[in-house]
Amino acid sequence: MRLGVMIGAERGDMARKVAKLVADVEWADAAGMDTAWMPQVPDDFDCLTMVALMAAHSSRIELGTAVVPLQAQHPIALARQALSVNAVAGGRLALGVGPSHHWIIRDMLGLPYEKPAGYTRDYLEVLNAATAGPGAVDVENDSFTVHNPTALGVATPMPVLVAALGPVMLQIAGAHADGTVLWMADEKSIGDHIAPRITKAAAEAGRPAPRIVAGIPVCLCANSEIDAAKDRANRILAEAETSPNYQKLLDRGDARNVGDLCAAGDEESILKRFKQFADAGVTDLSVRLLPIGDTRDELVASKYRTREVIAELVKAVK
Repeated sequence: MRLGVMIGAERGDMARKVAKLVADVEWADAAGMDTAWMPQVPDDFDCLTMVALMAAHSSRIELGTAVVPLQAQHPIALARQALSVNAVAGGRLALGVGPSHHWIIRDMLGLPYEKPAGYTRDYLEVLNAATAGPGAVDVENDSFTVHNPTALGVATPMPVLVAALGPVMLQIAGAHADGTVLWMADEKSIGDHIAPRITKAAAEAGRPAPRIVAGIPVCLCANSEIDAAKDRANRILAEAETSPNYQKLLDRGDARNVGDLCAAGDEESILKRFKQFADAGVTDLSVRLLPIGDTRDELVASKYRTREVIAELVKAVK
């Protein structure tokens, strides 16, 4: 299992956020992390633009988006942007995409959110053709009529990963993409539901075994502080639980909230939880550092202690 870290989605003024993003990816690259994942938060930086910045301040680490909402731009435009960023990054981009949620697409952007799975399938047909260039992109389906030449291509394959939670989306991700990017998925839901479905779909489509990227909060703390870490996770990350998509996924596992997903405790406890995700079929773990403390200084110190342990665990989970 590969170990990565979530970067970005931090509050504060724009200049400070950029400086922090650079510092975080420089640490991840130097620490030997396999991947760094940039989420696309509705009111924050464009994640692909930030990946290009991260590429300029790193040399070897894979850089992923988790995830770009599909409805916000035409697949040709996204392919053009992704291929450009991938070239800047020296072929290190993992493009995570997804149909997002009704409260983002419909309520915030005012765009249709009917049949998101069908739309995703149609979108991937265009996106895959456009990223397989150079050449003509000629695709006609229920959502798109595209006849567009492209001079862009990739020297090595650029993985496309799809945020997929339900059975239909997992079938689409397995058949038409290189894997899935997850949030709010515990070991049981991955092992019993996600991994078998997406792996079966990939095999039936003649594709390689899919990547399964699972995002979880992580907090190094005394075992007596585990409940406090879970409470903090529920306070600052619980908005994700309001989505029906996430609620259905939680129902398939043992976790009832994001706090239950948190790998918290001492180094041994964290490593044990990591190995449980690996045993469930996770190929890539994406760590969301979760510091605890009563003051800013305590939170900063907690973050750095957790980060040091994560760097030590990179080799242990392989």
